Amino acid sequence: MTNGWVDMKNTDMMLIMGGNPAENHPCGFKWPVEAKRTRNAKIISVDPRFTRTSAVADLFCQIRAGTDIAFLGGVIRYAIENSRIAKDYLVNYTNAAFIVKGDFKMPADTDGVFSGFDAKSQSYDKSTWNYAGTGGGDATHPVGGSAPPAPKLPEKVEFDLSLQNPNCVFQLLRKHYSRYTPEMVERITGIPKEQFLKAAELYTSIRKDGDMKKAGTIIYAVGWTQHSFGTQIIRTAAMLQLLLGNVGRAGGGVNALRGHSNIQGATDMAGIFDNLPGYLKVPTPADTSFDSWMKRITPTSSKPAPWDSFNYWGNTPKFAASYLKALFGDAATKQNGFAFDYLPKVDRNYSWVQMWDNMYNGVVKGMLAFGMNGVAIGPDSKKNIDALKKADWLVVGEIYPDETSEFWKSPGITQDEMKQIQTTVYRLPCAGFAEKDGSFTNSARWLLWKNTALPTPGDARLDQAIVAQIFLKVRELYKKEGGKFPAPILNLTWNYSNPSSPPLAEVLKEVNGKALADLEDPATKQQIKTGQQLPGFAWLKDDGTTSCGNWIYCGSFTEAGNQTARRDPSDPSNLGLHPGWGWSWPANRRVLYNRASCDADGKPWDPTRRQVWWNESTQKWVGNDVPDFKVDSKPKDHMGPFIMNPEGVGRIFAPLGAFADGPFPEHYEPIESPIDNPLHPAQTHNPVVKRYKTPDDKYATPKDGYTVVCTTYRLTELYHYWTKNNPMNVQLVPEPFVEISAEMADEMGLRGGEKVKVSSIRGEYIAKAMVTKRIKSMMIDGKKVYQIGIPIHQGYRGIKEDEGKDARTLVNLLTPTVFDPNAYTPEFKGFLVKLERA
Repeated sequence: MTNGWVDMKNTDMMLIMGGNPAENHPCGFKWPVEAKRTRNAKIISVDPRFTRTSAVADLFCQIRAGTDIAFLGGVIRYAIENSRIAKDYLVNYTNAAFIVKGDFKMPADTDGVFSGFDAKSQSYDKSTWNYAGTGGGDATHPVGGSAPPAPKLPEKVEFDLSLQNPNCVFQLLRKHYSRYTPEMVERITGIPKEQFLKAAELYTSIRKDGDMKKAGTIIYAVGWTQHSFGTQIIRTAAMLQLLLGNVGRAGGGVNALRGHSNIQGATDMAGIFDNLPGYLKVPTPADTSFDSWMKRITPTSSKPAPWDSFNYWGNTPKFAASYLKALFGDAATKQNGFAFDYLPKVDRNYSWVQMWDNMYNGVVKGMLAFGMNGVAIGPDSKKNIDALKKADWLVVGEIYPDETSEFWKSPGITQDEMKQIQTTVYRLPCAGFAEKDGSFTNSARWLLWKNTALPTPGDARLDQAIVAQIFLKVRELYKKEGGKFPAPILNLTWNYSNPSSPPLAEVLKEVNGKALADLEDPATKQQIKTGQQLPGFAWLKDDGTTSCGNWIYCGSFTEAGNQTARRDPSDPSNLGLHPGWGWSWPANRRVLYNRASCDADGKPWDPTRRQVWWNESTQKWVGNDVPDFKVDSKPKDHMGPFIMNPEGVGRIFAPLGAFADGPFPEHYEPIESPIDNPLHPAQTHNPVVKRYKTPDDKYATPKDGYTVVCTTYRLTELYHYWTKNNPMNVQLVPEPFVEISAEMADEMGLRGGEKVKVSSIRGEYIAKAMVTKRIKSMMIDGKKVYQIGIPIHQGYRGIKEDEGKDARTLVNLLTPTVFDPNAYTPEFKGFLVKLERA
């Protein structure tokens, strides 16, 4: 989230798409309800189903799964054509005025793709996706004939503050979304034109007559991320918020609702293959030294000459050097590039889907699965099961036996087939949430420490104890037997009071970082002695005198103690900031980009919701929140508020390699769709999305008889795949169901409670029909289309499954193996099926 849960009480308008917080985040949803109660805020719910969130909304639009970009693009068009934009914000705080190179082309000009597309490789040459300007610019071929480095942003960008230049970002934006008319939105999404116009009118009404006091927020969850264009859906939302001047504002922002209490923390700590902690970019084989790595990933400012840019990622060498010192201690020196050679160099795609494909093809021989039910969570569960059949070994750390740890018991596998499986499975009993301490990082970026409620039962062990003992044994073997490249293992820092079960408070202290030499701030003369905890990331150095396991968490465990354990509920501003409750990254800042909450002169757009402001007498930025800005940068310096971008402004146009599939989001159909893309039938799907080619990888079309759109969702009563082992949860939802419309049931002569079979080209799912009016048929590009919904939670291990011996199939037997090319998230939320009586 750019803002936070409690901040939602400050909003005047909510657009909730790709999520159902009333049911999936019921505690947090009290804050949108509070905004309705105290501010008369409005809620627009856009969802394939009429949900409990929809029930309290002021307006509901039923949308076809996977068409969110068309809807949001239509709202962008409406805002521009009806002058419902934040003009001053747009000119000063975004790249709307930046001029793009003249050879850049958009899908309307090239039959569905951007300039630079190569059909053979299914990738883009992104050199035209750049600003016009001087300095930096296109790199030249190095001596020796090797491939040229990627082009860079120009140092000085050409711009037009009138926004009239036909190649400025604003005019390109207008042109790009001019095709997203209400009629086109209706053809693609199925939302009737009149209903769409109501939604566009209501959401953009906060900028009616140039009003800048109101703020609107966009709230989403995995209903957006789990598509083959999920990242671009979120991008479209961010662009809309920039257009309306809603980012950095109390009650504004783009706010992701995480599905688990520590999904945010896992991402922050590099739970994905192409990042290091704190979102540092991983080194590749082309990075031959620490210096060459830093040169590649450290941006230089790119802006109009009269403007200023903080370009905070310019501090990347400080973050990276301190991280390597935390990993390797004394073995990391300036002379050896801080042990840069010890870091793995990522040479290919190691994402979730690719990992399972590699196992299927015999490349990956084993897996450690901790708290991750890979068979159930999919996609294409059959492929994952077939992959595990080919593995040499599998280690599962869980609190219950699950589908992954007993993959050979999947329905359809015969006794003879079981005998052929040679995979050795080790099942390790781990600790549940309440049985361990540590910090959670919630959706709002708040780190909150929790204490142990009760000890682990029986032979169960803490997760860190299991991992630590594996590491210590591996290190012992390296010491005794040697092996290829032992240095990273032998030199890894492991200075815990209990090496075999590291206390997590000590781990958090290590993540926060400390001084490795005496330090002094030249401006304030504040000193930090060797060995003391660092108070914040501003103290990090690139010379080896600081260590820090994650720069954005620096400040979470200082000399004053564990900041994440604070529980001061006071809120002096009444804005829901609660600065003494836990700790928020970065720097305990509660709203990101909060400099944008003020106009160009440093005065809040809304004086009743003051977050930060320029104090003329002290010549500093001050406020109720921690300023997300250079505190002594005067308004007249025109430093941009989006300090992590080299431009210093928000990106409506995303230049160069920021995204794999385009600098503007474009509507593409899900890989399985009932129609061709009305915008450009010759290019129906995201052109850079690749399909896998194993025998298990199959993709359907309506010509194959698959015409029903299926989406998956979660229930309030169940939590992923764990709670089907808890009696009280099972009593609430004792068996799976398929939600279908009353109209579809009538056509089939079907009654609620009767069993149906849902078939995709990959597998089948049998459950009882839940006939409802919450989903209705839709007219999609002139064709009647039905949607159905299936909860994700059931499988073939759990109380009812074990009790009745009636093993149930997994929903993700139905879903395709295909992923978003930016975040590598699989496409669960929109695919084609058949529906018939079981």
